[in-house]
Formats: sequence, structure tokens, C-alpha cells
Amino acid sequence: MEGDSTNLDAAIESLLNVEKQMRLAGDVAGTRKAVIDIVELCYKAGAWKTLNDQIVLLSKRRGQLKQAITAMVQKAMDYIDLTPDIDTRIELIKTLSSVAAGKIYVEIERARLIKTLAKIKEEQGQIDEAADLMQEVAVETFGSMAKTEKIAFILEQVRLCLDRQDYVRAQILSRKISTRVFDADPSKEKKKPKEGDNIVQDAPADIPSLLELKRIYYELMIRYYSHNNDYLEICRCYKAIYDIPAIKEDPAKWIPILRKICWYLVLAPHDPMQSSLLNATLQDKNLSEIPNFRLLLKQLVTMEVIQWTSLWEFFKEEYEKEKNLLGGALGAKASEDLKLRIIEHNILVVSKYYARVTLKRLADLLCLTLQEAEKHLSDMVSSKALIAKIDRPMGVVSFRTTQDSNGTLNSWATNLEKLLDLVEKSCHEIHKETMIHKAVLKV
Repeated sequence: MEGDSTNLDAAIESLLNVEKQMRLAGDVAGTRKAVIDIVELCYKAGAWKTLNDQIVLLSKRRGQLKQAITAMVQKAMDYIDLTPDIDTRIELIKTLSSVAAGKIYVEIERARLIKTLAKIKEEQGQIDEAADLMQEVAVETFGSMAKTEKIAFILEQVRLCLDRQDYVRAQILSRKISTRVFDADPSKEKKKPKEGDNIVQDAPADIPSLLELKRIYYELMIRYYSHNNDYLEICRCYKAIYDIPAIKEDPAKWIPILRKICWYLVLAPHDPMQSSLLNATLQDKNLSEIPNFRLLLKQLVTMEVIQWTSLWEFFKEEYEKEKNLLGGALGAKASEDLKLRIIEHNILVVSKYYARVTLKRLADLLCLTLQEAEKHLSDMVSSKALIAKIDRPMGVVSFRTTQDSNGTLNSWATNLEKLLDLVEKSCHEIHKETMIHKAVLKV
């Protein structure tokens, strides 16, 4: 064994001399070949420690050529999967990563190395370490990295942050991806690089397609929004997944997603965005495949009071089924929120039909106690979803908007104008009648 190591050292020594001559002569191809030969020699001899030492040594030699370092790093990366054990693998990745650190010409290689190391750490159960490693790399600044690879890398960063429940950082990282990128037409993008432009590298084979990345992105965002129970945003994410061609073509895939869109639409608080999404979803022809949900959405756009008990009896089974499908995402909180949305809908309906109503009558219409009705009404007023005033001693709710002095004067002026108009019309009609009457008399 000792003889082997002596032979190896001698062979490396002679190759190092060749490398030095080539480097000093400025021969790029020769230097690159000598460097690769040294790396191959160490690998074939199974001398992993020597390989690490030589990589560091070669990278630090004076005036070392960029092309030689790039070739060496790329060659050594091929051996990562061929290492005998996990410790050797981690050691090699760390060595290559430290050599590539701060060098723009091997930034992509460094990003891939970090990703591999993070995967190993994650498999060992060290989620925090994996997330910290990934956050060090800002791939959005890499000019020559393929777009899909960049997105896949950022999505991996987001996923690790969500796994460690670091929701703030997950959101910051997710904003590095513009959703417009998923709508780009890949067939139109094959432009010839101009002279002097960076040649963008092709993405590795294991990187998913743009549409697959779109699905992964929105699934991660659903995880993020579920943490805050932001139902409208979850619904918009599902809508984006629903529009992916591969999903739109397969009923087995789109029916569960359309069901989720409907549920989250109903759970989302009433606002203009929710209304437009609700109406857009009702226009969807596919909704006829799930008539129960069509019925549910129809009830919400119809200006009629919804009876909560009968609605819940009708949809309870669907709700339980959905809860099992979603893996508990529609939990106890969701059923409470659903009831709250129905109450809010009913209050809005009442405010459309009544200018003033007693609190007792309102509570009867909503099937609530007086205290509950008052609480929900107050909540809606404070969230500016509704304008109302409660006269508590009288027990009367007024849905009229109070006008300022200008408004009052304007309404008076308008009313006077209408009155004068009517007087003028009446005079005209009387005059006309008189003229006709006179004409008849003359005849």
C-alpha cells in the first residue's frame, strides 16, 4: 500500500511540474489537461484525502487560470456520487464549495454543490442547517444559469423555510419569483445570444419543466397562506394550478382542485376581488360536473337570506369528505369561518332591503341571539364592509348613510329641481288640454 502511495505522489509531482510549465506559458488547453489528469489520478487510486488536498493546492497556485479551475471543479463534481461513504462525500463537496466561493466563473457549480449538500443535511434530519446553507446563495444574480434551474433553486429555498416554519423568510424568498415568468411561451424564447452576451447554460436533466415548476410554486404558496388562513389567496393559488393545461385536460385532476376553489371562495371574506372571482367561477362550464358546489356559489350571489342550519345539513357530508381529501386543511376553524361568512352574507342582504330594522328582527332573520347579532354587525362595521348605526336604547339598527351638510343641501336642491320640473310639466299639460278644449268649442 505504501508503494502505491509513493507511486501516486511521484506521478502527481511530475504532473504538477507539467501543470506549472503550461500555466507559466499561458497554455490554457495544456493547463486544463494537466489539472484534470491529477484529479483523475487521485480518483483512480481511491485517495480521496489527497484529491481534496490537490484541489485546494491547484486552485491556490499563483496566476492559476480560470479555465483550469472551472475544468477541475466540473471534473471533481462527477465523482461526488462515486464516493465510498457519506463523510467522504460531504468532505469533497465542502472542499469544492470553498474553492468555488467568490469566483463568478464557477458560481453555478457552487450553487449545485450547496444544493447537493443541503439535500444530504436534510436526509440526516438537519433541516435548519440545510435551510441556512441554501440561503447563502442568491441565484437570481446568476446571468448564465438557466431560468428553470434558478426557479427550482429558489423554490427549494422556500420549501426548506416552510419546513422549518420560518414563514417570514419564505415569503421574502418567494417574491424573488415573478409569477409572469410562468406565463411566458418557451417556444418563443430561443433567441440566438448576441456577441458578448453570456451564454446561458442548459438546465440539468433533473430540473422540472416550467409548468411543473408553476405547480410546485403555487403548492408552496398554498402552504404559506394556509398558515395565516388567507382563504382568498389560497383560492387564487388553486385557480392558477387549475389553469395549467396538463391539469385542465384530466377530470381526475381538475375536479378536486375546482372543489377546493369553491370551498375557499365561500370561506373568503366578502370584497371586490372575492366577488369577481366568484362570478368568474360561476361562468365555468366545468362547474356542472359538481352541481352541489354550483348550488353553493349560486346561493352566495343571490340576494336572499341563507338558512345556516339547512345549508350545513346539506353540505356537511361534502365538507367532511373535503377535510379528509385535504389532509385536515379544512379543519374546525374552517367550519366556524363558513358560518361567519353566511352570517355576513345575510347581514349584507338585510342591509340591502331595510333602511331601519329592530335588532330583535335582525337576530331572528340571522337565527342568532341578540348579543351575537350585535357582535357580528359591529365587526362588519369596524371592518368597513357595511355602514350601520345601532340605537341600543331603542334597539333599532339604521343602515342609512349619514350625510354631511353639503350632501343634505344637494339632496334638497335635487328635490326642488324635481318638484319644479313636475310643476312645469303639469302646466304644459294643462295648457295643452285647454287649447284642445278651445279648439273643440270653436268647431
